Amino acid sequence: MGALIALGHHEKFDGSGYPKGIKGKEIPLECRIVAVADVYDALTTVRPYKQAWQPDQAFSWMQKQAGMHFDPELLEILISSKTGVYDIAARFTDKADTGSQAS
Repeated sequence: MGALIALGHHEKFDGSGYPKGIKGKEIPLECRIVAVADVYDALTTVRPYKQAWQPDQAFSWMQKQAGMHFDPELLEILISSKTGVYDIAARFTDKADTGSQAS
C-alpha cells in the first residue's frame, strides 16, 4: 500500500496530476485520501519556504480545489470533521510549529 500511495498521491481528481494523469475514481481511494491529508498538513505546518496557514484558511483554499485537485466527497468528510482534525493537530503538533493548531 505504501508504494501505491507514494506513486499516486500526486494525481489530481480532474486528471491534471502525475505521474499517470488518471482522474476521479480511477485514482485509488488510498491515494485520494492521502492527497487530502498531505496537502492539509503541508499548508498548516511551517516549512522552510513558508509560514503555516491557519486551519480555516487551508480549508477555504482546499474547498476551492474540490473536484479539481481533490475528491469532493473526501474533502467534505475532512471539513465536516474539523473539530477532530483540530484535536489531532493539538495533540501531535511539534511545539515549534504553532501554526497547525486552531485559533
